[in-house]
Amino acid sequence: MVIRERLESYIIADDVMIEDVTAQWSGLTVGGGAAEAWLHAQAGGGLPVTGQFLRTADGFLFRGRRGAGESWEWLRPVGTVWPQGPELFSGEQMERLRIAAGIAAVPADIGPGELPNEGGLEVDAISYTKGCYLGQEVMARLKSMGQLRRRLVRVAAEGRPPAVPCALLQGETRVGELRSAAADGAGGFIGLALVTTLRLDASEPLAPEPGGHAYIRLIDTP
Repeated sequence: MVIRERLESYIIADDVMIEDVTAQWSGLTVGGGAAEAWLHAQAGGGLPVTGQFLRTADGFLFRGRRGAGESWEWLRPVGTVWPQGPELFSGEQMERLRIAAGIAAVPADIGPGELPNEGGLEVDAISYTKGCYLGQEVMARLKSMGQLRRRLVRVAAEGRPPAVPCALLQGETRVGELRSAAADGAGGFIGLALVTTLRLDASEPLAPEPGGHAYIRLIDTP
């Protein structure tokens, strides 16, 4: 829905119709040490380079960004029987891998109210050489002389994560918001939080409520 609304906002005088066919497709994320060889055997061809997709017999294959290592996204029509892989990860495990790698989810972690730079998306989402586009002046100023006031960082804590999104405080001062969280498999959780770079003491833990217990610690320095 977000992508469709975005594309429709740029249709002015063209005879274009956008159709949402999401429900007609299913997807498989493939990653890990044996992923490349497995995809070569199952998809019947080479692997796409970054920024390109490969047309398979009944779908599409492109590089993903699900964790620290290489991964690929394979799209095929709903009802297609998927071949069995070496190991199947749950959605919770995939979320943990993404958060551990510090990869922002859009729009959950970085949305319309944030800058791509705040989520570490400069390489994937910003061009400094392309011609005119909406927001280009802001991006150019940030690159040449600006300083970000917020950054998306990894956090961790013991116990169950609070419901997200959740305000994060030091004392009575709100210093950020927890945007994503996943169990770490050891009785705690890891998460991604958008925090200020102005009022935050990175050495002190964060509390999810005013006057509450501060137990969430920063993994990254903003």
